[in-house]
Amino acid sequence: MNGSGVDRLGFEPDHVVQEFGYDSDVDNDFRFAIEDLCGSELEDEDYTGSADAALLWWRDGDGDLGEALIDMVGIVEDGGFVVLVTPGTHAPGAIEASEIADGAQTAGLHTSGGSTPIGPDWRATKLVAPRSRSRR
Repeated sequence: MNGSGVDRLGFEPDHVVQEFGYDSDVDNDFRFAIEDLCGSELEDEDYTGSADAALLWWRDGDGDLGEALIDMVGIVEDGGFVVLVTPGTHAPGAIEASEIADGAQTAGLHTSGGSTPIGPDWRATKLVAPRSRSRR
């Protein structure tokens, strides 16, 4: 995925992006494109500073997606967003679109722009809080 695809997901220069669910199966080209656009490496799960975005790699069997997304909401700054990356429809570990919708609803989030394929095995979904919520 080129930088313009990453840009369409909402990443911008100088964004701090904290990554969760990293494993050997992730799409490194996608990760590197985010780092190139933002101008810094992704922060790992132990990062304790503020983040503009959370990048969550999620596979079937990883647990309760709604609970994980609630945790992500607590990590990103007001106006921030979550990019949920899941295996594509026919890839191992794929999850149903309804599970993403249910998890997002549980966390008070909604999809922004649908799902975008990234590489041969993954799809990215941008999740945001309703505007009225981010103005608190």
